[in-house]
Amino acid sequence: MKTNLFARLFPRQLTRREREMAYLNEAVSIYDLERREREVDQGRFRGC
Repeated sequence: MKTNLFARLFPRQLTRREREMAYLNEAVSIYDLERREREVDQGRFRGC
């Protein structure tokens, strides 16, 4: 039980790749996806 509480209070950080994929998966159209891909290519998540 304590392990579950700890895991819920302190979830693991997503990797940069996981954050990028989550961002791309939220695209609502092909145009939105293309814009998001450009943003990722330009380093949107590099500083996180």
